[in-house]
Amino acid sequence: MPIPLLSAIEAFNNYLKFEKRYSRHTIVSYNNDLEQFSSFLQLQYNIEIISEIKSIYIRSWLVQLMEEKISAKSIHRKISSLRSFFKYQLKNNVIETIPMENITLPKIGKKLPGFIKEEEMQSLEKFLITGAEDWNSLNAKMIVSLFYATGIRLSELINLKETQIDNAKQQIKVLGKGNKERIIPVSSHLLAAIEDYRKQKKEFLETATDYLLVTQKGKQLYPKYAYLLVKKILSQLTTLDKKSPHILRHSFATHLLNNGADLNAVKELLGHSSLASTQVYTHNTIEKLKETYKKAHPRA
Repeated sequence: MPIPLLSAIEAFNNYLKFEKRYSRHTIVSYNNDLEQFSSFLQLQYNIEIISEIKSIYIRSWLVQLMEEKISAKSIHRKISSLRSFFKYQLKNNVIETIPMENITLPKIGKKLPGFIKEEEMQSLEKFLITGAEDWNSLNAKMIVSLFYATGIRLSELINLKETQIDNAKQQIKVLGKGNKERIIPVSSHLLAAIEDYRKQKKEFLETATDYLLVTQKGKQLYPKYAYLLVKKILSQLTTLDKKSPHILRHSFATHLLNNGADLNAVKELLGHSSLASTQVYTHNTIEKLKETYKKAHPRA
């Protein structure tokens, strides 16, 4: 019996949600890509059945995306969504072959991740040790501290629970992508800040949630709340063009490598599945070495 494409997409979304346990943000991203592809097939070729999809239709969609000036990075993500979707359908015998042959993707220009310069971190650290004026200010300090001290992702920070903090072993257990756990060692200074935050939360807020970080209403943080707080702080204290929470994760990795940390160790701390994902930070380290050479070498 022919399977409608939209039904196959729904089944795939349930797989991501209940079996892979991906974050809501990731699932929405996959779904948007697949629904966009589905709309294209219906409008251009009147195709609504998954078994009727051929590689020529996918290449046609690629052409349209490029004509619409969609970035190469976004196109790669959309095609990756399609590959994952078709692999799942093949595994479940919905289709007999994956229609992805002869798909040529546009090249992505290498862009070094932005990071906070170590000298600019001094002003950021001064901000972190000053007293908090209100709950938003306290949250801003706690969020920035956790991002920079641990390198965790936004989704990991928002879902961090009090039970994942181990004071005795001075470590935090993080639940990352694909429901994978990893352990991040933390300083006694950060643990003291976390403990102070927990005491104030217990004293001033009526909340029964297990989540470590909460809004002034005692509810779990949501992505936009954390993003806007970080953006406000970085706008005040750094000269960066981009001011997202991910910049603090980049800074965490770059500063570790600049100070001699092992690349494989940084990979584990970041929760990367591949060393290739971590190696991008070595480019920043090399740039620092070049700068040092030019300043110090008499013939540079």
